[in-house]
Amino acid sequence: MDKLVVQPLKESDISTVIVIDALDECQDEEPISAILSVLGRFLSEIPKVRFFLTSRPEPRIFRGFRLPLLAEITEVLVLHDVKPDQIDCDIRLFFRTSLSEFASRWDGLDNWPDEQQLDDLCRRAAGLFVYATATVRFICDGKRDPRSQLDLLLKSQRIGVLEGKTLDAMYTSILWGAFGDGGPEDDVRIRSVLGIVVLAMTPLPPSTIATLLGFSTRDVVALLLSLSSLLTLLGDTSSPVRFFHKSFPDFITDPTRCVNRRFHISPPDHHLQLVIRCLDLLDQNLAKNMCKLPDAVVNSDVSDLEKRIEKYINPALEYACLFWHKHLLDAVTIPAYAPKISATLHQFLEKKFLFWLEVLSVLGAVRNAVEALQVTTDWLEVCRVSMLGDFPIFTHTGFSGHQLSTSPKTVFVS
Repeated sequence: MDKLVVQPLKESDISTVIVIDALDECQDEEPISAILSVLGRFLSEIPKVRFFLTSRPEPRIFRGFRLPLLAEITEVLVLHDVKPDQIDCDIRLFFRTSLSEFASRWDGLDNWPDEQQLDDLCRRAAGLFVYATATVRFICDGKRDPRSQLDLLLKSQRIGVLEGKTLDAMYTSILWGAFGDGGPEDDVRIRSVLGIVVLAMTPLPPSTIATLLGFSTRDVVALLLSLSSLLTLLGDTSSPVRFFHKSFPDFITDPTRCVNRRFHISPPDHHLQLVIRCLDLLDQNLAKNMCKLPDAVVNSDVSDLEKRIEKYINPALEYACLFWHKHLLDAVTIPAYAPKISATLHQFLEKKFLFWLEVLSVLGAVRNAVEALQVTTDWLEVCRVSMLGDFPIFTHTGFSGHQLSTSPKTVFVS
């Protein structure tokens, strides 16, 4: 904050506004928002700068604004206190402008939507612009007749009284359209793709999603396009896919809100699936000296290291190397999965462990190995998987750092 924001602004002596949107989405474990705590310390040093912050009303955000350094210099605008008529007027204008502009590019859509349809859309939006925006994206996807899309939306949704119910009803309608009349196999494929979009440790492009799941890129793109009103797609299979709004993953991973089992994404189950897929990918692809580096050379001496990484380590393999243990950390210990995961872990640690370390080295992420082994140890302890016979034995040495024994059957971690 001091080096990147405060000092440059003081030296430039400019007047400006800095916007921090969705402060509640910043992940930190402090009881008071870490960003607000830091802002309170430095705001007095940059008097010509104003900060405009938006956030959902979470306790740590409330406590942050009550800090003595912030309380006296902060003005709070509660959106729920804005008159409903004013919000409805704005949303109606947004619907009319967006849909009319889109209708102008279609034949036979004069005077569409009509006033009654606009009234229905505004009533269903219940003051939520995120609902209005997602609705327009659904209706104007460009692949289907917008009149049919609007009719489907208006007929299939019941009007929710509460904010969450309204948004949930819209998401359910969109998912019905995406899942359609497909059978159980189609449902599994769609949930697998949705699960990785929602739960991946970093946004992934369709090509990487396809490799991780063992699907074709074309099939993944087709599935994602059917959900284009919920996701941000750039039309490039190498560009990351992101969900349109955080309210969607909140909805689809909550069984009390996404009550239809066809659509619900169970994070523990999907994390377990991703652990297995990542480890299988490592087992199939890792090899000695993946980047074909010269003998007895350190990474910093390889001038074209980045090009070698791009050539020999595909994005899916890189993701698997960096994050397989993160998915294991977030998975539950379901007994039915334990034998499969333990066997896959055994194969990986016994056959590909050193090759994995080599890849982490060229990626500059060797520290991940210590964390990954600790997570693995904890998982085995909780799952109570037998650690005798052919499976590697994990123990704590009690020393600082980490050391690997020369025995192929044992890995010691501390």
